[in-house]
Amino acid sequence: MLLRSCARRARELAKTARNGNRPCAGRRTLVPWAAACRRFPCPCFRLAARRTVNLFLYFLTVIIWGTTWIAIKLQLGVVAIPVSIFYRFALAGVILFAALLLARKLQRLDRRGHWLCVGQGLCLFCLNFLCFYTATQWIPSGLVSVVFSAATLWNALNARLWFGTRIAPRVMVAGAFGFAGLVLLFWPELASQEASHETLLGLGFALLGTFCFSTGNMLSSLQQRAGIRPLTGNAYSMLYGAAILLAGCVAAGLPFEFDGSATYVGALLYLAILGSVVGFTAYLTLVGRMGPARAAYCTVLFPVVALSVSSYAEGYQWTPPALLGLGLVMLGNLLVFTKWSPFARRAEAA
Repeated sequence: MLLRSCARRARELAKTARNGNRPCAGRRTLVPWAAACRRFPCPCFRLAARRTVNLFLYFLTVIIWGTTWIAIKLQLGVVAIPVSIFYRFALAGVILFAALLLARKLQRLDRRGHWLCVGQGLCLFCLNFLCFYTATQWIPSGLVSVVFSAATLWNALNARLWFGTRIAPRVMVAGAFGFAGLVLLFWPELASQEASHETLLGLGFALLGTFCFSTGNMLSSLQQRAGIRPLTGNAYSMLYGAAILLAGCVAAGLPFEFDGSATYVGALLYLAILGSVVGFTAYLTLVGRMGPARAAYCTVLFPVVALSVSSYAEGYQWTPPALLGLGLVMLGNLLVFTKWSPFARRAEAA
C-alpha cells in the first residue's frame, strides 16, 4: 500500500512538472516537486509517522504493564488489597493532576466530562483491580492473565455495541491466536485446576474484571471524542477512582496501614508513576488513535513479558507448549498491525 501510494504521488508530481505548473505559487525553486512535497506532504510519510508513534505507545504499554506484576506481588502482605490500590491511584492522580496544573495543560470539564471521568474511574481504576486481586485468591495469577487477554474480544464486541464499529475479521483472528497462545503458555496451571466452587468464583471475578476494563476503554473513547485529552481524563478518573476506593474502605472498616519498607514503597512508586501515570496514559492514547479493539491486543502480549520476567526472577521453566504459545501470540500481534484479512482473497475471487 505504501509503495502504491508513493508511486501514485510520484506520477502526479511528474505530470505537474511536465505541464510547467508550479504547485507552490510565489516560491522560487529549482525542483517543482520539492515545493509540492513541502506544501502537501506525501501520504505515505504521514502514515509511516503515525504507525511509528502507535508502535512506540504500544510497546511502551506492553513493557510497563508486563513488569507491574512483580511490583504488585511485592505489595501483598501487610496492607489490605483495597487500601494498596487506593494508595496507588491516589498518588498517581495527585502527581498527574499537579503536573498538568504546573504545565497549564489541565482542561476544564463540563458536567458530562466529569461524569465520564467518574465512570472511567469506577471501571478502570477501581472495580477491575478489585476483581483481579480477588480472583487471584482462588485461581493462579497465570489463569487470571489468560482470562484478562479476552479484553481484545470484549473491546471488539463493546465497540460494536457502543459505537457501531464493524469487527474486522483480522481482529477476531488475532484475538483467537493470542488467546490460544496464552492457553498453551499457562497450560500446566489450567490442567491442574479442578472445577470447584472456588475455581468458578475466581473465573467469574476475572471475567467481571475484564468486562470492567473494557467498559473503561469505551468511556475513554467517549472522552476523547468529546475533546478530553487522555492526560486530563486520566488525572480526573484516577482521583475519582481513588475517592470511590476510599469510601469503600471506610465503609468496610479496613485499617489504613502502611508498610514503610523499601520494597513496598519502591513497588508503590513504580506502580503509581510508571504503571499508572505513564502506562494508562500511553494505553488510552492508543485507544484513541487505533480504536479499542486493536489497542486491547496489549493485554494479550504483556503477560508474555511478565512470564519472561518471571523466568528470571522466579525461575519459570519454558516448555515446548509454552514456546509454541509464544509463537502464536507473536503471530496474532503481527496480524493486528497489518491490513491482511482472511476473507479478502475470497471477496476478490468472487
